[in-house]
Amino acid sequence: MPVSAATCNLAVGRSTDPPRASVLRMTRSTDLVLTVLAPVVWGSTYYVTTEFLPHGYPVTIAALRALPAGLLLLAVTRRLPEREWLGRIFILGALNFAVFWICLFVAAYRLPGGVAATLGATQALLVIVLARGLLGMAINLPAVAAAATGVGGVALLVLGPEAALDPVGIAAGLGGSASMAAGTVLSRKWQLPVSALTVTAWQLTAGGLILVPFALVVEPPLPPIEVRHLGAVAYLSLIGAAVSYVLWFRGLARLGPAPLSMLGMMSPVTAVLLGWVLLGQELSPVQMIGAVIVLSSIWAGQHAATQPRLRMPAH
Repeated sequence: MPVSAATCNLAVGRSTDPPRASVLRMTRSTDLVLTVLAPVVWGSTYYVTTEFLPHGYPVTIAALRALPAGLLLLAVTRRLPEREWLGRIFILGALNFAVFWICLFVAAYRLPGGVAATLGATQALLVIVLARGLLGMAINLPAVAAAATGVGGVALLVLGPEAALDPVGIAAGLGGSASMAAGTVLSRKWQLPVSALTVTAWQLTAGGLILVPFALVVEPPLPPIEVRHLGAVAYLSLIGAAVSYVLWFRGLARLGPAPLSMLGMMSPVTAVLLGWVLLGQELSPVQMIGAVIVLSSIWAGQHAATQPRLRMPAH
């Protein structure tokens, strides 16, 4: 009686199905590609804001970016949060959007862009520390090394001789990094049994509701609105907030906080490349070296996340 190839495979302990490790690698690669689109989109924020929006309205623009996106996603999901979740949702909305974006704009106004971007890159290191304290996750030493190297790469990429250290700007830059890092880790700690789309809708709406009264108090009314202003706000709200943060929170659930935060370093890389391509800004050899270092550190950070060795115990 002839023996089939499948029978032979089973006899020697092999399976005709693809190896599980290969399937997991393919799934992780897909998650990485989708998630990295978020910081790539965020890297275009500086170009869109400076070229198409009126200057001097950071909180108002942040509110217009968050609240319409949140309400749109709420209309899509048609689901409101349970009452017992509201406190956590408003905390996350404040950390991931309201506080983070206010600090981001303050840092951008008071510091050269390179200094602000370098401070923002420290978020990856802060996430590792906070994940240790809030999630009890072991500290991955190669991941720490990759994050520190990435900060150095961002510094080479964006810092220039005009870099200055304004105390308020430095505090805002570090505060923004800490806010987003805390929001990232707490989003993982307080995972709600809903989709990334729903989580994004709730957090964006909460962040927008916090920003609106603050904008009304601290900023003057907007000037007459032009078509280019509407287009820029629509892009920042729909693509730069709704779509990108759905991908970001999806990636957080699938990749974990530390690998996710490393991908955020793609934002300054994208900003520099767009300045070079669209604004004719100079791209020096040092900047190109910095970009290579950042990309290498991102790869190293993702590789470290899949390696169980060289970890400091969580207890």
